[in-house]
Amino acid sequence: MAFDVLPGLGSPMRRLEDPRLLTGGGRYMADAAAPGALQAVFLRSPHAHARVVAIDAAEARAMPGVAAIITAEDTRALGHNPSVTEIKDQAGRRHIEPPRLPIAPGRVRHVGEIVAMVVAETLAQARDAAEAIIVEYDPLPAVVRGDDALLPGAPLVHDEAPGNLVCDWHKGDASAVDAAFAAAAHIARVSFRSPRILAGYIEPRGALAQWEEAAQRVTLTTPSQGVHLLHRILCDHILNIPRDRLRVVTEDVGGGFGPKLPPYPEQALSVFAAMTLKRDVRWVQDRSEHHLADTHARDLVATASLALDAEGRFTAIRVEGVANFGAYVSTVNPTIPTGGMAKVITGLYAIPAAHLHLRCAFTHTAPVDAVRGAGKPEALVLLERLVDQAARDTGRDPVALRRLNLVDSFPHATPLGYRYDSGDYPALMDAVLGRTGDAGYAARREASLARGLRRGRGFACHLHGSGGWGTETSGVTILPDGTVEARTGTQSQGQGHATAYAQILAARLGLDPTLVRIVQGDSDRIARGGGTGGSSSTIISGATMTRAADTLIEQGRDAAAEALEAAPIDIVFEAGAYTIAGTDRRITLLDLAQRMGGMAASADFADTVETWPTGIAIAEVEVDPETGAITLDRFAAAIDAGLVVNPMLLGGQLHGGYAAGIGQALMEDARYDEDGQMQAATLMDYAMPRAGDFPDLDWVSVPTPSPNNILGIKGVGELPTNGAPAAIANAVIDALAADGVTHIELPMTPARVWAALAGRR
Repeated sequence: MAFDVLPGLGSPMRRLEDPRLLTGGGRYMADAAAPGALQAVFLRSPHAHARVVAIDAAEARAMPGVAAIITAEDTRALGHNPSVTEIKDQAGRRHIEPPRLPIAPGRVRHVGEIVAMVVAETLAQARDAAEAIIVEYDPLPAVVRGDDALLPGAPLVHDEAPGNLVCDWHKGDASAVDAAFAAAAHIARVSFRSPRILAGYIEPRGALAQWEEAAQRVTLTTPSQGVHLLHRILCDHILNIPRDRLRVVTEDVGGGFGPKLPPYPEQALSVFAAMTLKRDVRWVQDRSEHHLADTHARDLVATASLALDAEGRFTAIRVEGVANFGAYVSTVNPTIPTGGMAKVITGLYAIPAAHLHLRCAFTHTAPVDAVRGAGKPEALVLLERLVDQAARDTGRDPVALRRLNLVDSFPHATPLGYRYDSGDYPALMDAVLGRTGDAGYAARREASLARGLRRGRGFACHLHGSGGWGTETSGVTILPDGTVEARTGTQSQGQGHATAYAQILAARLGLDPTLVRIVQGDSDRIARGGGTGGSSSTIISGATMTRAADTLIEQGRDAAAEALEAAPIDIVFEAGAYTIAGTDRRITLLDLAQRMGGMAASADFADTVETWPTGIAIAEVEVDPETGAITLDRFAAAIDAGLVVNPMLLGGQLHGGYAAGIGQALMEDARYDEDGQMQAATLMDYAMPRAGDFPDLDWVSVPTPSPNNILGIKGVGELPTNGAPAAIANAVIDALAADGVTHIELPMTPARVWAALAGRR
């Protein structure tokens, strides 16, 4: 791919943060120096559902080095960890949300739930003490599948939620959908159960709570996706302390993907222990704790139907499903399987009517929340499988059927109330077909067949509705030494924010991007911010920094006029300098800042968070019918991410996002057995894609600027994850349809593929 190598927006500048990170300069949570800190270990339930009859910690408390054993009895004053989004049923009743306390009193509701916290001088001492605690449990029946939890007589998760129902949620016009289905020439139907997945970030979670005796406050250092939400919920809801008694800091973060956004019990308990003991307290998560206790994603079972008229145009879509919320209502989960699906369920297609009905259920499993894609990958698997099924049912070409139904004018209002901002969907289809050797596909398929293999091709017309909170105040300061300090309330977890934001500011101010230093992740230094989520960071911070830069430039006009001995009206700013119009008399922005002793400006977010990045992906697979093994042979995509700040960063987001989707399609499964025991508690049992599973990614940008923000950019981080599972699922079924296989559950493991083929032999 050829790039414009000129500096500024659109240039493929290498990441500014990488030299520091690659030479050991990263400041991850476990790197934070804390000499003398106490070490924390959490004792977790081995049962999915049980009454805690008694806890005997006398022996553990007497062991060497033990500073405290903290149980539910000690944390009675701590409060509920609330969700910050909500859904309502047709009667307008808010979802049911039982208390979620740092240590649940009297009853555990999933394997891995905290029963006690041990704090000791060394990690070994804390571990020994945890093993010495005797907990008497009364095991109770458990339920792990959402649809099973809603059956009569299922074990009850919370007394506050009869029948385990969180909410009976509807969206759309059921009458219009019923009428369209009654008049349809054909109706296609698919059902599937989406597997649970884990985030699998390189850096697990952790917390370092440092007691400040003079200020009588705690500084919590923790890897997060934004300090402000965490700070607010910890202070206002869980710890019940004034906000000035807690500072929250996030430095470098080794991956987030969603589960590092919610506040967790371990963070609250670490702060509580530090305040109680007046000592520093450190906890670093191990990998099994991540699998057992961090939020999961994607747990959905659903049936979808698509109505077509005689010409093949889509007239309505209907989805009925059950979303598994796990044991508690997590921070943003109410709107993940519900609103997340609603945003994308009509896809890139002009479908005039839609209705969704999801029953949300409590189960004895880890809570579910946002992981990259946040409700959209499973929705798009349903939609794109429907389109392929409709093509098979009616004898139509899947490409031609998609082309016939693509949205072709913007803005486009969906039947579920969303407004697509811009795009050129036919151009995306043309572009992606040009990247995959479309004309040679038939020959490749025959060649595979000659070798006893099955080749298939699958499409995914996918999109994302960027979200998150636009509660941002960005500050830009030019220091006298020429350094530009930019403060942001979003939080990088490896995406390259320091580079993207530097390019945006440098382009606006006419400066070298290497002069820009990004400040983030500090509740004391950053006025406010919504953190990073919903693929919105560059939309929020990029646009708001741009406005702050414009304010700074305007504020400098009078000082520049004075320095140049001219009227302010005659001063123009371009290429990093103030100039008297029509002359060569000028003063650079940096010289002016030095003359003024520094310059500073700030701005609040004033754009629209929502944008609609889109893409069309094609996956080409070979399947060995003797073993069920799938080889992903080709993968290509055409992408519309609006104005591209840095194509290298865009390429990185696409590679990572498609890899995540490939894992979901082919191997990732955070499964429980019927008793609620996690069967994928380590990476020995939870498969994630490796380099050998992933072919070269061929992609092309087909941008249309978004009118929703001043830069014309669109969020992209979750877009590829939304598309890959559908493309691969369709490719595998396309490969096996001639053998009579039209359905395989995700992940499409060799065992499942082999069993599906064996059942047709």
